[in-house]
Order: sequence, then C-alpha cells, then structure tokens
Amino acid sequence: MDVTPTGSTVPGITHHRVEVNGTHLHYVAAGTSGSPILLVHGFPETWWAFRKLIPLLAASHRVFAVDLRGFGDSGNEPGKYDSATSAEDLHLLIGQLDAGPVHLTGQDISGATVFRLAVTHPEDVLSLTAIETGLAGFGLEIRADVTRGGAWHIGVLAAPGIPEMLLAGREREFLGQYAFPSMTAVPGAVTDADIDDFARTYSRQDGWRGATGLYRSMLREGPELKALAESPGLTVPVLAVGAGGGPFTAGTMSQAASSTISSIQLHGVGHYAAMEAPEELAKAVLGFVDGIDAT
Repeated sequence: MDVTPTGSTVPGITHHRVEVNGTHLHYVAAGTSGSPILLVHGFPETWWAFRKLIPLLAASHRVFAVDLRGFGDSGNEPGKYDSATSAEDLHLLIGQLDAGPVHLTGQDISGATVFRLAVTHPEDVLSLTAIETGLAGFGLEIRADVTRGGAWHIGVLAAPGIPEMLLAGREREFLGQYAFPSMTAVPGAVTDADIDDFARTYSRQDGWRGATGLYRSMLREGPELKALAESPGLTVPVLAVGAGGGPFTAGTMSQAASSTISSIQLHGVGHYAAMEAPEELAKAVLGFVDGIDAT
C-alpha cells in the first residue's frame, strides 16, 4: 500500500506500508530496473540513514529500504522484537515485494537479522553486504564490555525498563549530543535535520522497542548464530565493508561465512558509512552486486 510520508523524504522515492507477521512495515522504494537491493538500517537509525545512498544505487537498480519492526514508521505494538522475528519479517516482505531474490545489505545491529535471513532463506538472497556490523558468537559481545572499550549504551538498551526511564523524552539529546557525534568522523555528514527525523520516530510511544529487542537478542543469541553458521551455513556471496570499526566486520564475516568473502575498508570514515561516505559506499556495493549479476 502506498502511503504519504510522515517525516522527511527524498525526490524519486515512494513510501509504502505492508502487513507482515503480526505487524506493519514501512519501506521506501526507488529505481525501475536492475536487480533489487534491500537496505536494512542499524541503530540509532531508520531507513533515513540511506537517504544519500539510495539515489546512487537506484540509477541502475531497484532499491528498497525498510524500517525494521519497532523502528521508524513501522509498527511497534507489543510483541517479539528479536532478530529471528525481524528476519522472518524481511522474508515475508521480500515475498510481498514480488521482486525475486535481493542483494541484501545490513549494517550495525541488523547484522544478526540479515545473517539469519541469508542462512534460513537463501532463496531470498543473491548476496549479503555487511556494513560496520558483527555477530554475537563471533565477537560482537565485546562491544558491550565497557572495560574493553565497549559502548555503555548497549547495556542501557538491553536492560528492561531502563531505556524508557533514561531516554524517553531525551531522544534528541541522546542522538544529537552522543550517539551520532561520538561515532562520526566526517564533519557535517549528519545534519540537524537528520537528527530531527531520527528523533521524531524514537520519540514515539514505545519508540525504543525495536532497538531494545535487538540488543537483548544480541546478548543471548551467540550459540544459536554459531550453530546456524555451521548448518545450514552462510553460502551466499558476502561483502564486508569496514569504516570506523576497522577490520572488525571483515573478521566477523570471515568466521561466519562458508566460503571466502570480499572486503573493503573505507578510510577516514566513522561508523555511519552510508551518511558519511555515500559515493564510496555506492561504488563498493555496485561493484560487488554487478559482478554477481554478471555471472
């Protein structure tokens, strides 16, 4: 179903809503030809994190970017918000798009979601591009350990009731004064208008529900992800894109994939690669997916 955008938008992008798995997902679409690319955001993001990247990809591909359940303008009613549920949402979304298998791209905390989708529904996925992401069971847990340089906000988000106590009503301060500035290396890449749109959706009633679900999932799902990596295994072609996290993504995906992966490092860029270096990221993604399409 086509919908009128609630927040910010970009020329050439259309907004849609689809009912799946007991909730509704908001997604945007652009491009009219070429193989489909599905973009999946991380935290503290929504589809809007890809606003600069989408037009670059849509020149030669059909591009979709989704708000995961509990994020953005997607549903956030009571229910499950773990990575397994989000992966099933994406499987059903791909079926509704009727676009065939997609080149799947995920970043940050959506890593487990896109990994699960690629492993359990390989018929949906032409390739997997992992941007600045890790997996529980393969070292991601260290990012929650503040004694080893981890981020304090992971524990806050994972603790029941604490995000609502500490962050509700302070969404813009958290995003604009901590989350984005602390992990961005390119000045001006994330604007006040960007912060406004992200804060708009996190300020909803139960606006942290998607994030808390994925972070709580991260702290317990390591054994399950390791088992999935062994059987049935991650068999689709994989591109690992590192930026502010250095080789962490490539190291993770090298362990998790069943075959040799491709990797690229974006230099001088922080954690938010799609906003900080959209041209470089688009070049990397297009080179990877177009090479797969050619074979």
